[in-house]
Amino acid sequence: MEEATNPTSPLSEETSVILDSINDGVFTVNDAFAITSFNQAAEAITGVPRDEALGKPCCDVFHASICENACALRETMRTGRPIQCRPIHIVRPDGRRVPLSISTALLRDAEGQIIGGVETFRDLSVVEDLRRELTRHHTFHDIISKSHRMQRLFDILPDVAASDSTVLIEGPSGSGKELVARAIHSLSPRASGPLVTVNCGALPDTLLESELFGHVRGAFTDAKMDRRGRFALAEGGTIFLDEIGDVSPAMQVRLLRVLQERTYEPVGSSQSQRADVRVIAATHRSLRDEVEAGRFREDLFYRINVVRLEIPPLSERREDIPLLVEHFLERFNRLQSKRITGLSDEALAALVRHRWPGNVRELENALEHAFILSRGPVIQPEHLPPEIVMATARPEEIAAAPMGRTLEELEAQIILAALRRHGWHRLETARELGINKTTLWRKMKRLGIQLPTTVGG
Repeated sequence: MEEATNPTSPLSEETSVILDSINDGVFTVNDAFAITSFNQAAEAITGVPRDEALGKPCCDVFHASICENACALRETMRTGRPIQCRPIHIVRPDGRRVPLSISTALLRDAEGQIIGGVETFRDLSVVEDLRRELTRHHTFHDIISKSHRMQRLFDILPDVAASDSTVLIEGPSGSGKELVARAIHSLSPRASGPLVTVNCGALPDTLLESELFGHVRGAFTDAKMDRRGRFALAEGGTIFLDEIGDVSPAMQVRLLRVLQERTYEPVGSSQSQRADVRVIAATHRSLRDEVEAGRFREDLFYRINVVRLEIPPLSERREDIPLLVEHFLERFNRLQSKRITGLSDEALAALVRHRWPGNVRELENALEHAFILSRGPVIQPEHLPPEIVMATARPEEIAAAPMGRTLEELEAQIILAALRRHGWHRLETARELGINKTTLWRKMKRLGIQLPTTVGG
């Protein structure tokens, strides 16, 4: 044990040569966490010379993101369990932030007594640069996608933006229609002008008319002064009419006139005003179906449908989910000063399998939910909203659940059904549910699910 208290006890020449020949950084500490060895790769990655590192506490050398309250070596020394490939970052003396992947293990003497620990680390700078380059390649004016359908959309957006034609964007709620509208405006000759957004489905006709066209003093009881509408505010720029499929037939007539004649009258006024505004409209409905059903004017449809862009739902571009996950986690880390590094394979699998009726907006909310609940660096399935984990359940199981059941009761029913299908075999059950065996066991314990006494597990 005397050797363990000597912070600079030398390695054998053979061991030093071996450690200096590998590309991964390696250092060892004694039981007081003072560095006892430091290979050449460790010097190169950290920017700290070996002579300066030896004998110092490792936290004074690495300035890592986990040094304060989540030291990996301290965790291994406390629990006896090694850590594999945990992502962290350190700050070099020159101020450069370096992403690393670290692994830890215990050091024991000939009698098996713990005398310190060893940590190996790999520089992930090249990997992170490649990831950023890949993200840039699949990002177009804040729209992130690598699906072929979205890439084709990216290709034509500059040409669409260069014209002044009316654009119709169709796609389900939460799929990113407003982002596409913003991209068109930003790329257009009107980019220096305002972009004004109106949610047409959120207002009744009386309010929507005043909101769009403004009103004059005395037009109605509370109209105590003139008020400019959104078309006036968007002068020289773009107006984005979201959920245009929800407007009433009477309002459709008013909008038709604006598009045909580029003029409108504020409420209570008989004086026409010019509208030097580009119109981009969006809807979660199929306007062609609405026309055929008699709910949307055919003439207005053809005025709007000059250039039609369709945004596919997230369920039809699941290859975008990992990219979007990384984007949202980076943003939440920045906003909440946390360092969540990613998702476990099981959590990512649950996200990929989910139906995503709420599309990208639902994914963002789900990740924010998981971000809040996760205390470690990696999001696990149990941190996700229960309805997403339930996406692995079979439709007949969900349909069989009595009305009024809580999500916890539904979860228990689905797990029980899956266990019975697989003869209470937990590994096979976990595979079907898209979670690991340990997670399944924790869920069973939390939900009070017990295996039959005749089952060995």
